Amino acid sequence: MPVIILEALALASSLSLDAFAASFGYGSNQVKIPLLSVQIINVVCSGVLGLSLFVGTLLRQVLPHWLTLTVSVAVLFVLGLVKLLDCAVKSLIQKYNDKELQFSLFDLKFILRLYANPEDADVDASRIISPAEAASLALALSLDGLAVGFGAALASVNGWAVFLCSLATNAFAVLFGCWLGEKMARKIPFDLSWLSGVILIGLAVLKLI
Repeated sequence: MPVIILEALALASSLSLDAFAASFGYGSNQVKIPLLSVQIINVVCSGVLGLSLFVGTLLRQVLPHWLTLTVSVAVLFVLGLVKLLDCAVKSLIQKYNDKELQFSLFDLKFILRLYANPEDADVDASRIISPAEAASLALALSLDGLAVGFGAALASVNGWAVFLCSLATNAFAVLFGCWLGEKMARKIPFDLSWLSGVILIGLAVLKLI
């Protein structure tokens, strides 16, 4: 049982690091995130993760074990590498956001812009993240959860444990990140993508042992 909890906590924590970094940026810029907006971010991110876990669990029951293990390890490992290169990806989105990426599909362009610049979620410059703005931000932050949750479920990770841990870690990440940013009261480059990548790659390697 402790192994299941630790595994779920590690996975949920790796996904909440982006929320922590984004909230740190808001706090350092004196942008407030009300409790309602915190809960919206938490529910949307955890809900998307839960949905992907559910789909992965269903497929795990009908697919052969060797295939689910191969796919899950590949998904976790590749996403880990992507997170390690996350700074370069964000810089690319920032560079070409007003050029090559001029398209829109279900607000995808806005989501990509938020992924590169989370501070852009405060579109009305009110210095407060409204519920609608929180929902847009949550969609941007939950993109990784779709693939990670699917891969983790195929690897026989306990879906309920991950979902419950996600509810706790996401809320903590947003609240603590915003508070810490306010205390430091200055803009500091704060990217934990590399740590998230290390955790995901570690989980992939553990599945092979």
